[in-house]
Amino acid sequence: MNFADPRIQQYLAGKEIVVLGTINPDGSPLLTAMWFLHDPTAMTLISVDNLRKVHNLRRDPRLHILAEGGTRGAEISGVATLGRAEFLRDSPERRELATRMLDKYHPHLAEYWGGRTMPANRVMWRVVPQQVRTWGLD
Repeated sequence: MNFADPRIQQYLAGKEIVVLGTINPDGSPLLTAMWFLHDPTAMTLISVDNLRKVHNLRRDPRLHILAEGGTRGAEISGVATLGRAEFLRDSPERRELATRMLDKYHPHLAEYWGGRTMPANRVMWRVVPQQVRTWGLD
């Protein structure tokens, strides 16, 4: 299934959190719950710079993102995305994405940031899906 498929986009629109998987220096996985944005071409995530997940992505940009729901049998559904982190520098696009993130997670993100401006110690990256797997979306 293609990431732009309306079933995937609708599924992700109903999710607040995804699980981000990065690769530690010793090869072990690091899993982190993350807020996110999506559109038909990519996913966007923001974090505090210098956290382990950010160090991991700067060293090795490969990642895995999982959105899943349900508890048993046919109720279980999900989207798993493999891709690479592409860090975004300050730009009109990045500021627009930060505004979208603030709107999606209103008022919690603005409270966390202490306002509607992305703090200087935050980084943002986009993930263009290279491989997408789904289950239970039919």
